[in-house]
Amino acid sequence: MFEEVLGWTQEWLEKPWVLALLVLVLAVLSARLVDGLICRAVLRFTSKTKTEIDERLVEALHRPIFVSVLLIGVYVAVGIVDVNPTLFRLLAGLLKTVAIVMWTSATLRVCSTLLDGLGSLSERVTWIDQRTLPLFDNLARLVIVAGAIYFLLVAWNLNVGPWLASAGVLALAISFAAKDSLANLFGGLFVIMDSPYKIGDFINLDTGERGMVVKIGIRSTRLLTRDDVEITIPNAAIAVSKIVNESGGPSEKTRVTCTIGVAYGSDVDHVRQVLERAAGSVDEVLDEPTPRIRFTEMGDSALIFRVQCWVDEPSVRGRCLDGLNTAIYKALNAEGISIPFPQRDVHLHQAISTQ
Repeated sequence: MFEEVLGWTQEWLEKPWVLALLVLVLAVLSARLVDGLICRAVLRFTSKTKTEIDERLVEALHRPIFVSVLLIGVYVAVGIVDVNPTLFRLLAGLLKTVAIVMWTSATLRVCSTLLDGLGSLSERVTWIDQRTLPLFDNLARLVIVAGAIYFLLVAWNLNVGPWLASAGVLALAISFAAKDSLANLFGGLFVIMDSPYKIGDFINLDTGERGMVVKIGIRSTRLLTRDDVEITIPNAAIAVSKIVNESGGPSEKTRVTCTIGVAYGSDVDHVRQVLERAAGSVDEVLDEPTPRIRFTEMGDSALIFRVQCWVDEPSVRGRCLDGLNTAIYKALNAEGISIPFPQRDVHLHQAISTQ
């Protein structure tokens, strides 16, 4: 009885379509087994994490894995059945196309998930910025779709050489035609990744522009001057400029310096006390660090003092300087301390005639 069943089984297995059907059944079981093992093992690990990114990655990958194992089984089954070579190439091309489309879609989802995860780290990682994530997403999609098109051409045994040559010539033509735009684009990326300034900072460029940064774009940066005039500067120019960030450093505090001259013969200690009181009376001047008075020079016509004090942010520097000059002038007048002006003595020598 056993020998009869074995013989009957061998007889049926010798038929190609039966063997192909068996391969399909094994492919379905293997696909479910592989998908279940991978998903369960990974999900068991990801369930212990605090983020949802890993779960989204597993969700994006488990279907392509299942379909890929199943397509491999179909490909083997079609190879077992003796079909026309042209039909076999057609079926093989279709199977490869389905696999490429599935993995392209999964790769796009994985890329978007990873970029979302990077976006949540923008506060801790300096080269990541929320404004650039859409740009990176579009670039990644372009690269993925271009790669998918290439593999589709290869799957159908098409010659990709002319296509690549045409794409190279087209890219070269576009790069020459849009070189300024590309320079601004890369300049914007460098500005955002390097972060020499941020929105709200007061910056000075070596070209003379000074103002508060109101917008950092991919193509340009906009500054708002103290005259409420908005200046748009291409990022390509900013990338090669020396930038002085007045709001940089450990804090936005900035120092304001006022220079004053008093007459010779004035009591230096008394002048120092008067200047300290005058600087402390200005609302914009911070109590900490305290104002500093420096006797810096004995000039041609005056004793030169320098008043140094701190303000909260660069935007109040002009108002603070106005308050300092006003308070110092009034305090010196009230104390009877003279503020000299430059003087020159001119001596005329009368020429003695020899005649």
